[in-house]
Amino acid sequence: MTNPLIDTTPTPFNTPAFSRIKNEHFKPAIRRLIAEAKKEIADIVQNSNQADFENTIEALEKSGKALDRVSSIFFNLNSAETNDELQAIAKEISPLLTAFSNDILLDKKLFEKVAFVFENTSHDSLTPEQRTLLEKTHKSFVRNGALLNSKQQQTLRKIDIELARLSLEFGEHVLAETNEFELIIEQEEDLNGLPAFAREQAAETARNKGYKDAWVFTLDYPSYVPFVTYASNRNLRKQISTAFASRAFKGDALDNQEIVKKIVQLRNQRARLLEYRTHADFVLEERMAKSPEKVMAFLSEIEKYGKEAALRDVRAVAEFAQKLDGIDRLEKWDFVYYSEKLKMEKYAIDDEILKPYFPLEKVVQGAFETAGKLFGLVFLERKDIDTYHEEVVTYEVKGDSGEHIAIFYTDFFPR
Repeated sequence: MTNPLIDTTPTPFNTPAFSRIKNEHFKPAIRRLIAEAKKEIADIVQNSNQADFENTIEALEKSGKALDRVSSIFFNLNSAETNDELQAIAKEISPLLTAFSNDILLDKKLFEKVAFVFENTSHDSLTPEQRTLLEKTHKSFVRNGALLNSKQQQTLRKIDIELARLSLEFGEHVLAETNEFELIIEQEEDLNGLPAFAREQAAETARNKGYKDAWVFTLDYPSYVPFVTYASNRNLRKQISTAFASRAFKGDALDNQEIVKKIVQLRNQRARLLEYRTHADFVLEERMAKSPEKVMAFLSEIEKYGKEAALRDVRAVAEFAQKLDGIDRLEKWDFVYYSEKLKMEKYAIDDEILKPYFPLEKVVQGAFETAGKLFGLVFLERKDIDTYHEEVVTYEVKGDSGEHIAIFYTDFFPR
């Protein structure tokens, strides 16, 4: 069987041939490309020449590119165009990819070569890009267990595989509950307050789901947000808001509470194993904040200057709700609704009146023009790029001198 993920035929800019890719292609492709990537790593380790930037750091950076490409294709589809079969495949290949990553980062001989280059190369002799690559490569090994003993490394491997499994399961539960929920409205008066676009969208959703003379609202943002913002029916706002907030948190087969606890415990165990005080310390070391203390100091500063204003805004909305509809206790499903009403009364600003001035096409065009002014990028729509769904639009990205930079896929609508 020809596998378009491996036995590729020419496509514009070597883009994925989505129309030819089938679910059954992924597992054999991933397994084969892991084996090929392992061979590339073995070649680096077994190179008898003295380790240097080119034959170790640069070679390591270039290894596994085909595997990275296919993995990216798969997980993009699993995120944007998933189904039960893809989710099942993800559960099989995710541990394989995690194990492969650990095989690299915990390879003693490979790390010895990386450490040798790091310690014996004049960093000033490298370009800024090379210096960054060298430092990040060495740090990645250290941060992911290269200095641990063999017993500790085995523990780390088990933790990483379990974390990968739990993360997939968490996402699947949230997606399943999001897809299962339907707010079916059959009485037109229950649509009071909703703008025309939200009604039309809900009617189309109902038709697609096989309902006649009804409107269906879901927990997808384009459906959920307009409903809690404009729907006058408070009980229905409560129903959809409660469903949104309690996704995968109901004590049933899709409940995520124990999964969250396990993820937290494993992350903490992993951080301690790597001699970090907490998971937050481990993550923030590579972020701008650098430490939990700086994050908390920043949040405290925000609280100092922002809390009073925030409480003032909440009180204003609560008073407005009481005055307008006699609402004695402002609930979370009320806040956005009455905030929008108050904004219209005080400032005569109606997002629905502004909406026709910001159609998706104009917003995209504005974003592209901004990127052009800031970075000299040019976006040209391409009709010859294969996509995974008819709603996906592709653009070739060029530099200001006309050179090809990338292909940009846009996919704006939840499915």
